[in-house]
Parts: sequence; structure tokens; C-alpha cells
Amino acid sequence: MSGVTRVRRSSGAARVGATPSRTTAAIILILAGLGFLYPLYSLFRFAFWPTAQTHGFTLQHLKRLTDPGQAYMYNQLFEGIQNSLVIAVVTVVLMVVFLLPAMILAELRYRRVRQVIEFVCLLPISIPTVVLAVGFVPVYQQIWHVTGSVAWVLAFAIGIIVLPYAYRPIQSNMSGLDMVTLSEASRSLGAGWLATVWSVILPNLRRGILSSALITVSVVLGEYTVASFLTQNTFQTALALLQHADPYVAATFALGALLLIFLILVLIGAVGSFSRPAKRKGA
Repeated sequence: MSGVTRVRRSSGAARVGATPSRTTAAIILILAGLGFLYPLYSLFRFAFWPTAQTHGFTLQHLKRLTDPGQAYMYNQLFEGIQNSLVIAVVTVVLMVVFLLPAMILAELRYRRVRQVIEFVCLLPISIPTVVLAVGFVPVYQQIWHVTGSVAWVLAFAIGIIVLPYAYRPIQSNMSGLDMVTLSEASRSLGAGWLATVWSVILPNLRRGILSSALITVSVVLGEYTVASFLTQNTFQTALALLQHADPYVAATFALGALLLIFLILVLIGAVGSFSRPAKRKGA
């Protein structure tokens, strides 16, 4: 076998294409982590090492939150946080009540409609948020004649903006399942459609649903354009106003929101990877 060299492969998985080595992957991960953490560190330093007169870490600016004489300055911020949380809950409910059943039904019974649903869900990402917000203004002028100027109604507008981000995790989860086979197996064992969806389909879509809910909450907490155009008090609009009066407290709350989203991400990743223990038959 002259001129021919055999390459012995290790017992592990063969490297395909330009797959980086562990060292290269570690370096890339470290650089990406530094690029993500450095802005957070800068924000943390601005909030808790604010002036040259304060030597080291200090919480003196947070004491203003408990000062009754300055409570008027932060009432709008706390109201904005409450409004954003309510909008996030309503938006997640809308996604679960309308988007999820439509996707399941299209996957099981009306497969020709899947492309239509995908087109409708991904369409808002191609339209600038400012354009959508301008279009929402006359619509909400009529809605508020009926409901009054309440913040939770923004969930319907923000729900449209969230559609692409809520759709993709669920669709990715569905693409890894043979839902038709699962449903037919469940039906052959005597389960009805409702029991099949509740006991078979939804548990297998758990990670997609949780990821979709997380992204929905993240987008709602970070949404500023729609709330600003519709003159509603949310977390981001309140922060934008507060940073002119007290930039240090505004930076503290912005940092807290980022850390909260990170912790929710870790929690959902842990819950999504949790597997139910197999039931053993008794002796």
C-alpha cells in the first residue's frame, strides 16, 4: 500500500469539518464571556462606585428609595415595574392560549397551514418596531375609549412583536418530535384528544414552552418603543425618565433586570433538562 497512509481514528467521535479543538473553544468562550461581562461590570461600578468622594463599594444611593421625602421620584418606577410584570403575564397567557394550540393543531391535523402560521409569526420581525408602534396608535385610541388607559392592554400590541421570538423555540421543539406518531399511539391506547394533548404532547414540548415564555418575558421587560408611543408607564419608560433625575438608581435597576433575566434563564434550563424518574412496579 505504497503512497497510502491510513489514519487511525480514536474511539471518540470523529471531528467533522472545521470543528475547533477544546483549547480553541475555551478561548472563544472566555473572550465571549469577557465581552458580555465587561459592560455589566462597568454598569455595576457606575452604580456602586459613583463618585470620587466614595472610597470603594457603597449603597448610599439606594438609601434614597426608603426616604419618604423622595418617594415621589421613585413611585413612577415601581408602578412601571408592576405594569411590565402584568403585561408579561398577560402576554405569556396569550401565547399559551392562542399560539400554542394553533401550532399543535396545525402539526397534528392541518399540516398545510404550518407555513402560513410560520409566515404570520415571523412577519413582525421584518417590520421596524417604530412602524408597528405608529400603526398601533389609532387602534389603541379606540380601544382605550372602551377599556380606559390601562397598561395591561399593551399586551396585545407587544404580543405581536413577541410572536417571532415565542414561535421559534416551540417550533424547534416540535421539529425534534414525531407528534403524529405520539398522538396516534396515545389514541390507539384509548386516550381522547384532550388527554393526548395534555398527557403526551405538552410534556414533550415543555422545554420549548418554557423557552418561549422566558423570551416573551425578556422582550416585555425590555420593550420601550411601543410603551413610549402609546404614553404608558412601563419599566423601560420609567427608567428613561428616572435616569435624568437619579442615574445611579436607574443603573442599579437596569443591572438588576439583566441579572434577573440571567437567573430565570438558568432556572428554566435546569427545569427543562429535568427528567421524570421512571416508575417502578412494586414487587
